[in-house]
Amino acid sequence: MAIITLTTDFGEKDHFAGAVKGAIYTELPTAKIVDISHSIAPFHITEASYIIKNAYKSFPEGSIHIIGVDSELTPENKHIALKLDGHFFICANNGILSLIASEYVPEKIVEINIHAKVESNFPVLDVFVKVAGHLARGGTLEVIGKPIQEIKQLKEVEPYFNSEQNQIKGNVLYIDNYGNVVTNISKKLFDKIGKGRKFMMRARTATFTEIYHTYSDAINFNTDQLNREDGKKLAIFNSGGYIELAIYKSNPSTVGSASTLFGLEWRDTVTINFE
Repeated sequence: MAIITLTTDFGEKDHFAGAVKGAIYTELPTAKIVDISHSIAPFHITEASYIIKNAYKSFPEGSIHIIGVDSELTPENKHIALKLDGHFFICANNGILSLIASEYVPEKIVEINIHAKVESNFPVLDVFVKVAGHLARGGTLEVIGKPIQEIKQLKEVEPYFNSEQNQIKGNVLYIDNYGNVVTNISKKLFDKIGKGRKFMMRARTATFTEIYHTYSDAINFNTDQLNREDGKKLAIFNSGGYIELAIYKSNPSTVGSASTLFGLEWRDTVTINFE
């Protein structure tokens, strides 16, 4: 039985996530359900795409990913299902798949057309679950939708580098649960423009001259007063391949985090100048 994942902006307080899981088990009693996240900021397509893009590749091919973010059916927001990179995705055609699929061409896309057969004002619970159940049983996309050639395109803010190739300007892409700030500057772009040169990275008042590969690389574990390293600012290349700004052992609700201490929010500017 294929794995079915859930990524939504439902939160943990309400009944929505639990009801969707119940509907899946009613449809498929032996289903394997994995929560990727239910804490996406409401209607935040960019945040959802970042999380799904970095999570789905860890699942086996054939997995089915239900995305319940901005999923209400409207004339401008049709429902789609597609196969991409060996995985199935079910969501609204609101541009989120264009951000997830930026590196791949979808193998097949359909616009879901089973709505007349399913009474619902909660499409993730009813329509998306029905489609997931069909696919999990080995059904084809064409049975639940009509083939289409394109999905709605969204263009996220891209990093900029100047003609002299001595500066990169990027933006905050995502802020995680620890308050760490993920930028849209990839290691690939940093290496291409930087070519091993010294640099100064600035994010508001915070500056960095070194980027580590792990959080612990920045910490001196030989010191007798290791606790003094807690709260140290650092930059790393994270597991998604992007530059991330962090505070060692931060806690947004107590000692603060990179986001709160540096005063950074989504889409704020991060600049790297090379010597």
